[in-house]
Amino acid sequence: MNEQIRSPKVRVVDENGKQLGVFITAEAIRMARSRGYDLVEVAPTADPPVCRFIDYDKFRYEMAKKAKEAKRNQTVIEVKEIRLRLGTDVHDLETKMKKIREFLEDGNKVKVTLRPRGRERALEEQIRQKLLSIAEKLSDVGQVEQDVRAEGRNFYFMIAPKKKKEANKDGKTEEQQDSSQEV
Repeated sequence: MNEQIRSPKVRVVDENGKQLGVFITAEAIRMARSRGYDLVEVAPTADPPVCRFIDYDKFRYEMAKKAKEAKRNQTVIEVKEIRLRLGTDVHDLETKMKKIREFLEDGNKVKVTLRPRGRERALEEQIRQKLLSIAEKLSDVGQVEQDVRAEGRNFYFMIAPKKKKEANKDGKTEEQQDSSQEV
């Protein structure tokens, strides 16, 4: 920008996008300042480099505004964790699965961890079966992202929310459209 431009000659584009031609850098800076703008290099690799008349402070403000807007629109996916034991009773397991369902419906991923104690570590197959049955019961709202794995003493799997079917132009989902075509 302005005095930071090192090239002796630059191609100048005015504030409206009209090309003015090739000028000596000092003369281009003088022209930009006389119009109340800054000279900003937009294509430094071109020969000669392309510079444009821009109100740099306004440009920076608009870029910050766009970045803030993009940040506001992004979705943050959290990874929630639910811990279980091999001896977790049926009702307690149902309560935890209800909580997992809530997390998945909110759009979060869930890490389901089972930590065996003492002699339970020898029951690896039962641990895997319990985690797989949980994953199967939750298959209507989530899809397994990582299969059952052992990490130290713990066994875990990751489940992510299923993607929702989006409606087409007709207002029908893909499923509804398929069934109407069969008839």
